[in-house]
Amino acid sequence: MERIIEKPQLSKATTKRLSLYLRCLKGLEKNGVTRVKSSELSKMTQVGSATIRRDFSHFGELGRSGYGYDVSDLIKVFSDMLETKEEKRIALIGCGNLGQALLNNNFRRNENLNIVCAFDNDPEKVGKEICGYYVYSIDEMNDVLAKEKITVAISTVPSQNAQGAIDQVVANGVTAILNFAPDPLKVPENVHVHYIDLTSELQTLIYFDGQ
Repeated sequence: MERIIEKPQLSKATTKRLSLYLRCLKGLEKNGVTRVKSSELSKMTQVGSATIRRDFSHFGELGRSGYGYDVSDLIKVFSDMLETKEEKRIALIGCGNLGQALLNNNFRRNENLNIVCAFDNDPEKVGKEICGYYVYSIDEMNDVLAKEKITVAISTVPSQNAQGAIDQVVANGVTAILNFAPDPLKVPENVHVHYIDLTSELQTLIYFDGQ
């Protein structure tokens, strides 16, 4: 009988770590590894063993003392938690170098995450195709977001221009935003913004690499 695990309420930090665990576990499975201990996963992820065990405890008894965790079992549990079963239609705001890299990749590892439209305010980009995507003007956002039924947005717009772009996104009912500018945005309480500061992430990596 298949075990059913109710989705627990997780913090953003825990959810972020689950995504990291899932990526590592899929790598282990690809290499034929069938079980793993928290100490081994700790070395792969740079997350402490105690933190890993605490994160896993949200899902009940996933492992056994002395045996560790079944890799395929963990992958199923975390995939059910993290990977959407419905298509999420995504708008990309900002088609600079980072935006173009995101367009080129377009979440190939998850078929239900799809960037379907792109926006920019650069006259050299607007009206042209970049990485196979037609680039709309920011001024066209209201019509395009409604037409494409956008539910998620990714912004690579610099901090000084990000608020105006995000205001338009929010006005069109988008409540999930991934923002690559570090400065905080003003959004309604029902809008969830996840910030990715590449400089901060790199500094953290360098710090732990020097330990």
